[in-house]
Amino acid sequence: MASSASDTHDAILGTLEEARRQFLALVDEVRPELHRYCTRMTGSVADGEDVVQDTLARAYYQLSELKELPPLRPWLFRIAHNRAVDRWRHDAYLKTEPLDAASEIADDEAREPDQALARHQAVHAALSLFLQLAPAQRGCVILKDVLDHSLEEVASELELSVPAVKAALHRGRVLLRELSEVAPPPTPARAFQPALVRYASLFNAHDWDGVRAMLADEVRLDLVSRRKAAGRRDVAPYFGNYAKLPDWRLVPGWLDGREVLAVFSPPGAARPNYFIELSWQDDRVSAIRDFYYVRYIAQEAQIEFD
Repeated sequence: MASSASDTHDAILGTLEEARRQFLALVDEVRPELHRYCTRMTGSVADGEDVVQDTLARAYYQLSELKELPPLRPWLFRIAHNRAVDRWRHDAYLKTEPLDAASEIADDEAREPDQALARHQAVHAALSLFLQLAPAQRGCVILKDVLDHSLEEVASELELSVPAVKAALHRGRVLLRELSEVAPPPTPARAFQPALVRYASLFNAHDWDGVRAMLADEVRLDLVSRRKAAGRRDVAPYFGNYAKLPDWRLVPGWLDGREVLAVFSPPGAARPNYFIELSWQDDRVSAIRDFYYVRYIAQEAQIEFD
């Protein structure tokens, strides 16, 4: 009897894992674009990936309630927009106007900036500047000027009318241009915490016993988009896998004001391939977030090195 129950349990888990793999393959092509959107909606590369993960989890759950698959891109972007706005509300970012501000006003074509100029402005604007746009403005500017979606696609993805998209787009472009013309404040002096530097040094030396000695007993691992583990014993294989990988080096850096470990592979690469984020408790590593399996994240990452 016990064996039968165990077999049923394993079969269910196997079916769910296969369904998960098929779903991730289905959304693989649109995922980097979702991340570009969510990164600017949240003002953070890492937080943007959190919203992508949340979006895909919601979409996967909703699929079981649908009779047929909806048009994939607009459906995923609608979910991503709503999840990003919910996060924005929760984190209590400063609002410039009501959350759903996208009223339908007449557009003066003469006031519209050159499309190429608007696109260049949006693509190169600091991520933090997007947070000062109301969500409807932010979403329209990102989708149109950063991701080059059509007005009709933006309207479908944000569930707005085309005139409302035009209005929000105009207001968002004007505000983003004004914000971009203000000189950013100087970066304050800062130094990496010694524990992070020590962790990177031990990791680069392949001193896995030394690295494990820095872990908290209940350390949590999030190998983003692949697996999670908790506790020293279950996290241990993670370091063994790195021991098998050739030619990499960890370098401490700053991303969105937070300490990270940039991973260069090979060590002399011009840009990091991805990064690892650690959380600490009394100089012990309490959590590891490794973005190895979502390397598109490096495309938006502007990591600063001291």
